[in-house]
Amino acid sequence: MPQFDSFVVFAEMRTGSNFLEANLNALDGVRCHGEAFNPHFIGHPDTEAILDVTLAQRHAEPLRLLAAIRDEPGVMGGFRFFNDHDPRVLDAVLADPRCAKIILTRNPVESYVSRKIAAATGQWKLTNARHAKSDIVTFDAAGFEQHLAALQAFQVFLLNALQKSGQTAFYVDYEDLQDIEVMNGLALWLGVPGRLAALDRKLKKQNPEPLEEKVANFAAMEQALARLDRFNLGRTPNFEPRRGAAVPSFVAAPDSPLLYMPLRSGPEAALRDWLCALDGGGALIQDFTHKTLRQWKAGHPGHRSFTVLRHPVARAHAAFCERIVATGPGTFGEIRERLRQNFGLPLPQGPVGPDYDAAAHRTAFGVFLTFLKANLGGQTALRVDPAWASQAAQVQGMAQVAVPDMVLREDRLAEDLAMLCWQIGREDPPDLVAPTDPHAGLLAQIHDRAIESLVREAYGRDYVAFGFGDWAPAA
Repeated sequence: MPQFDSFVVFAEMRTGSNFLEANLNALDGVRCHGEAFNPHFIGHPDTEAILDVTLAQRHAEPLRLLAAIRDEPGVMGGFRFFNDHDPRVLDAVLADPRCAKIILTRNPVESYVSRKIAAATGQWKLTNARHAKSDIVTFDAAGFEQHLAALQAFQVFLLNALQKSGQTAFYVDYEDLQDIEVMNGLALWLGVPGRLAALDRKLKKQNPEPLEEKVANFAAMEQALARLDRFNLGRTPNFEPRRGAAVPSFVAAPDSPLLYMPLRSGPEAALRDWLCALDGGGALIQDFTHKTLRQWKAGHPGHRSFTVLRHPVARAHAAFCERIVATGPGTFGEIRERLRQNFGLPLPQGPVGPDYDAAAHRTAFGVFLTFLKANLGGQTALRVDPAWASQAAQVQGMAQVAVPDMVLREDRLAEDLAMLCWQIGREDPPDLVAPTDPHAGLLAQIHDRAIESLVREAYGRDYVAFGFGDWAPAA
């Protein structure tokens, strides 16, 4: 019994997919139905139906056409799929191990230029070289970057989906299409008996000239491509585990349609007090589940959600003071002990004594920051706790359930909260009790360039993502 009963060719415009389709159709027992799920036509521009499924029927029931192609008797059926085709079939195709995945790629610069020429000439296929049309196009750096980003995102998506489902694909490059042995290797991989004696060459290569003869601003193109960071050398490495949305930590005002999505070690206590005062001191709505959160949203039309960023220096310091230096309920005694043993954290086993002054605190905080860098970099066996996980990772986790309507900043909370209230029709926000950070005074005593540098090393992602400068005490 063959391993596959259908196939999909993942490709893009101007990658040679028409040529690949023609040669697949030249194999006995194989039938490729073109761009079966193109949003504008079905199969090919002049096709009215595929296997008695019309375009209108496919729009209404895309999986009906998918089943018809898979179940067509006597042949292995398949189709070409581009990143802008009907996404409703993508999950079904990727989840089916009996649907063979063929991934066709081409140098993205060549495909981009070819696409611009085809758009300029109106010639998307060529079967007679005497009718060839050509043009010289202008390279658009911004347009190419968008083109490249879409290609790379789709390729990474396909790769991850296949990895997670334990599947593999047959990769074909544009240049491979001219190799009959590769084409017959593809037939062998598909498990079909047919082989090609020669390639189907009805389709002719369009615009075979070198790029410098097809691009008017070739020198500018070279310069623009040189600026592209092909190997992503400027990327800030991220080894943090992905985080969930932490829905149980969300807090809603007693009556007003405001939902606070806290970031741990932020100004949470001050924001809770402010939400209470907003509705005259009533009880906050909390301990949400996904179900009760949906119910709250449905029952509060016009609701607004928000979170509050704290400067990474102040946040790391708050986490250190509240979870490591302090003892008792809610603190991390076990992690503190591991830090003492493995990182030389200069804290006693129990509460700190009267000799624990600002200088001792600064030294201990520096050790904690060294741990944070290793912990967030995946170099320790200790968990990345929400108390010090990067704010970027936590905001991304929130977005799985609800994207905050506003991301506020602790250093301008009064203005930001007034704007938030204005959005729900409230022009009388209560005063925010200051200071929002009870540890700011101690931090001001110990903060210096060395502390700032250690925090930047640990939280480089947050500094870049949210534009933080150096920490400074509130005026």
